[in-house]
Amino acid sequence: MIIPWQQISAETLDSLIEAFVLREGTDYGEHERSLEQKVADVKHQLQTGEAVVVWSELHETVNIMPRSQFRG
Repeated sequence: MIIPWQQISAETLDSLIEAFVLREGTDYGEHERSLEQKVADVKHQLQTGEAVVVWSELHETVNIMPRSQFRG
């Protein structure tokens, strides 16, 4: 189930995005990006609809994923 990111408190959303960024271990190429830059990138993706916040009832977890990968 998609959870509208606008309905999540700013503090909770920031924590969720930070946890997502830290566990992803994404390679950003030659230039490493700061945590703040990565968080800003994910926030932008949520705002533009490229990414969504997803609740899994089966696993009772929240995740962020590309909208194109969400199969609801």
